[in-house]
Amino acid sequence: MDKKLKRIYVPMTETGFYILFCLREAMHGYSITQKVKEMTEGQVTISPGTMYGTLSKMEKDGLIVFAREENKRRIYHITDVGREILDLELKRIERLYRNIQEEP
Repeated sequence: MDKKLKRIYVPMTETGFYILFCLREAMHGYSITQKVKEMTEGQVTISPGTMYGTLSKMEKDGLIVFAREENKRRIYHITDVGREILDLELKRIERLYRNIQEEP
């Protein structure tokens, strides 16, 4: 994995994390927004500008790929590089969680 990508994406923003996490299955921007809202019980909402800016950057950086178009909506999917970044972030989050559990 490119060290530059690791520096850019780890640690991830909460928005970036949820977008990449959702794209483990092929989805379009609006469906990601809805899924994130559902997963976080409305605590995290992603504006269209943030969504499409992040999708564009992740696609340019090779973390996601355009899969197909359905009803004028662009469907994206995570790449192997994106999975590596996501795995690093998941391990980081798990470490943080473990550390706070160990506190007296």
